[in-house]
Amino acid sequence: MLKHHHQLDPITVEVVRNKLDGIANEMESTLLRSSFSPIVREGLDASASLFTLEGESLAQAIAIPIHLATMIPVVRRIIAEFPPSTMKEGDIYLMNDPYLGGTHLPDIALVMPIFADGRPIAFAATMTHHQDVGGMAPGSIPTNATEIHQEGLRLPPLKFRDGPHDFNETVVRILRLNSRIPDVFMGDIHAQVSACSVGARRVAEVAETYGSNMLLSIFADLLDRSEQMTREALRAIPEGTYRYVDFNDNDGIDLDKRIRIEVAVTIKDGTFLCDFTGTSAQVRGPFNVVPSGSQAAAYFALRTITGQHIPTNGGCFRPVELNLPEGSILNPKEPAPVNSRTATIKRATGAILGALREIMPEVIGADAAGEMLALMFGGTWKDGKRYVVGELIAGGSGAGPNSDGVDVVETDATNCMNLPVEAFERDAPIRINKTILRRDSGGAGRFRGGLGIEREYEVLDGEVVFTHRGERHFCAASGAEGGLPGMMARTTIYRASGEVEIVPSKLVCRLFPGDRVLIETAGAGGFGDPKERDKARVEQDIANGKVSREAARELYGVSEG
Repeated sequence: MLKHHHQLDPITVEVVRNKLDGIANEMESTLLRSSFSPIVREGLDASASLFTLEGESLAQAIAIPIHLATMIPVVRRIIAEFPPSTMKEGDIYLMNDPYLGGTHLPDIALVMPIFADGRPIAFAATMTHHQDVGGMAPGSIPTNATEIHQEGLRLPPLKFRDGPHDFNETVVRILRLNSRIPDVFMGDIHAQVSACSVGARRVAEVAETYGSNMLLSIFADLLDRSEQMTREALRAIPEGTYRYVDFNDNDGIDLDKRIRIEVAVTIKDGTFLCDFTGTSAQVRGPFNVVPSGSQAAAYFALRTITGQHIPTNGGCFRPVELNLPEGSILNPKEPAPVNSRTATIKRATGAILGALREIMPEVIGADAAGEMLALMFGGTWKDGKRYVVGELIAGGSGAGPNSDGVDVVETDATNCMNLPVEAFERDAPIRINKTILRRDSGGAGRFRGGLGIEREYEVLDGEVVFTHRGERHFCAASGAEGGLPGMMARTTIYRASGEVEIVPSKLVCRLFPGDRVLIETAGAGGFGDPKERDKARVEQDIANGKVSREAARELYGVSEG
């Protein structure tokens, strides 16, 4: 129910809103700069947020949509287990269990109450993807896991620090013992502590300026306003039910079985319902998604269609309803494995947007590659020290009605970076031989889909346990309005012995010195008839190496010169 806070000065409210956004981004900056692991330091796989005492998002950093949404049930779970009235200043709580509101085991959330005038007024929260939390494969995303117990350390809501100084040494010892790289792991945990501390200190300073009662009124007002604006934006979209179906390659176990993601999106009277009836039943492999991840997909899609002018907070998400059939891939029963859920969240997000394309073609283009290729390399240096290094690699974004897609960019609910070659090579005895755009991978169209990337790794020393979590190896990104699909992904292992192996999208295997892995990520769909593409644009693509002469002739009808 909307409540209006007429006594609040709108200028003050706006000043506080921008201050809160700034605090969330300062938390994020602290998190990224203080972390030890390359996946956070360079890959930016961590997020920061502020929450109300009720567990609604108050402000969030420019970070990762999956994290920002899945932190919501985490904070609520911690509030349920540890009532704010029992909390002290400096307390910190942590958890990661997907079946209690988390997302997957590498994503550990830390939550800290923020105090003003001797009482809690909000929460600072961070979520980091930890490079290794144990389990059956280095990097803790084994694509061949068949139950959550194989995926790593599960943490229910726990008190991690009592007051400003007393860390729970029992928990610290358990954490260290369960990671292959304990020093890096705890370094990243303490970066989260630092980020939460910054958030708590900054919000307390704002409370000193405005008074905690006034600040709590502003918090409520900000959420109500975003709810109102979101409902108005939804009412401006034609009412109706819109459908879409897309597929994931496989679940990592049954490699020839495609996974169906089906959605019916109903927009009615300012509400947004996503019904996933018809979606695949839960799978044996780790591509299941607990409800928090499906929420992340819906929340991202909603923010895409309702406009950037609306401040993002928990009020935006109040109009969202989800129907997630029990026992489906989007609402699995414990102990189903869930470590690779990102691939499924991305496909669900793309399906929601695909359903709405017919009524919002100016906003929603052709399908993105929707691939976040996750690679994990684990082994031992010559001196016996262990390493685990992860890579997150993108494909292209979909072409729109007036623009080409963007090459090699994270789309929808993910927002990470690949590692610079120098950073990767410093952290593992592996050489990257090449990184180039993948020619002809973007779907042809009046506007061309974004390209994927080619990157080749060569093992220099020792035995490496290699995890490959790919997507779009068997199901291409669709074009729109006559545009062609993007090229499918492909990964090839060239063994030092001369043997060649094609990776069937998902794989955990061993690599040895001289073995090379060539990854080629998927391209995105094109928009409109390729024959209508401006000839000068085609020539420019040829000059830039994005399109070959053969493709220009066959797909675009452009002969030389």
